[in-house]
Amino acid sequence: MNLVDSSGWLEYFADGPNASSFEKPLADPATILVPTICLYEVFKVVLREKGDDAAFQAAAIMSQGRVIDLTPEIAVLAAKTSLDEKLPMADSIVMATGRTHGAMVWTQDEDFKDLPGAKYFRKG
Repeated sequence: MNLVDSSGWLEYFADGPNASSFEKPLADPATILVPTICLYEVFKVVLREKGDDAAFQAAAIMSQGRVIDLTPEIAVLAAKTSLDEKLPMADSIVMATGRTHGAMVWTQDEDFKDLPGAKYFRKG
């Protein structure tokens, strides 16, 4: 299983310098986990930068993967992960979701740079 965090989705949708780094995990929607916090973050940025139509289109594409709600189990693990790894709230939810489901987290967010279970790409 793979989990592309918000930074990866945004890079992919914008066809940025690292977009190709996220093509492999995004190629098969059946293997993608999408935390609801990522839907929120991506929708908000795309809405602000590109408008309603583009934001809803991005959300529809993301929803082809397996959308994962924030459960009590993930919330508790995220809080522990936040303290242990010194991660902000959204990042700790993403990491906890990935760990709970045995997924590799694909990202270009530097907060994940040295974490086990994360595949980090430096922003281009």
